[in-house]
Amino acid sequence: RAAADEPVSNEHEERPDEVRPRFTDPSKKRIVLPAGSLPGTIRPGVEPDLAEAARINTQLGIEYLRKGENDLALEKLNKALEQDDSQAMAHSVVAFLYQLRGETALADRHYRKALSRNDEDPTTLNNYGAFLCGQGEWRKAEKLFLEALDVRSNTAPEDSWANAGTCLRTHEPKRAENYLREALKVNPRHPNALAQMAELTYEKKDYLRARAFLQRYQSVARDTPQTLLLAARTERSLGDEQTARAYERRLRKEFPEAKEIDRLERP
Repeated sequence: RAAADEPVSNEHEERPDEVRPRFTDPSKKRIVLPAGSLPGTIRPGVEPDLAEAARINTQLGIEYLRKGENDLALEKLNKALEQDDSQAMAHSVVAFLYQLRGETALADRHYRKALSRNDEDPTTLNNYGAFLCGQGEWRKAEKLFLEALDVRSNTAPEDSWANAGTCLRTHEPKRAENYLREALKVNPRHPNALAQMAELTYEKKDYLRARAFLQRYQSVARDTPQTLLLAARTERSLGDEQTARAYERRLRKEFPEAKEIDRLERP
C-alpha cells in the first residue's frame, strides 16, 4: 500500500504513548473537529424538517464539543439521533463523547452504528480503532486503521499509519516500526511517530538514533513527561550524565505530579 497527512492539522501536541483519535487525544480533551457545516442531505424515510433539525443539532453538538462543553454536546447529539437515527456523524461524535466519559459499552455501540451507516469515514475508523486499541483489541484496531488508509477522503494518512504503529508497538514491534516509518514518509514532522520511533530505537539499544528522533520530536512539539524520561535515559545510556540530570530536573519542575518521576531511578 502506498503511503498516501491528522485528518486534521498536525499542529498540536499529543501524548506519545497513546494512539491519537482523529478528534483528539482523550487524555487532553482538546478537540479538533472537521470544519464547516454538515451536508443538508434529506434521508429516505425521514421527514425533511426532522432531518434538517437533526443536521443542525449535530452541528451544534460538534461546536459544543469543540468548546469543551461536553454535557451540552451530548444533549444536542442525542436529540439529533432522536430526530434522525441514520446520522452517521452524530453516532460517531456521541461515541467519542462516551469514550471520553469512560462509558465503553455505549461508545462501542455508537461507533458500530456510525460505521453501519457510513463505513468509509476516516474519522470514525481512526477513532474507533483508537478506542479498540485502548480496550486491548489491537488486532481489530489495526484492521480499522488500515481500512482508513484505503478511504479516498482520508486527507491525513500519516495519522492512520502512526495510530497503527503506536497501537502495535508493544505487540508487534517490527510491524509497528514499518507503520511509523510510513507515517514519517508522508510527514517527517509527525510528533507521535517521532516519539514512538525514539522509544523503539531506545528499546533496541540504538541510543544515538533514539537521541536523533527525540531531537526531531523536540523541534516540532513540546516535551511530555514520557519524552523527558526517555531523553534522560537516552543521555545516561550515551554517557552524558550532565544532560541526563538536566532532563530529570525539567521533568520534576514542569510535571511535578507525573508518574514518570517515580520511574527516574528505575531502568
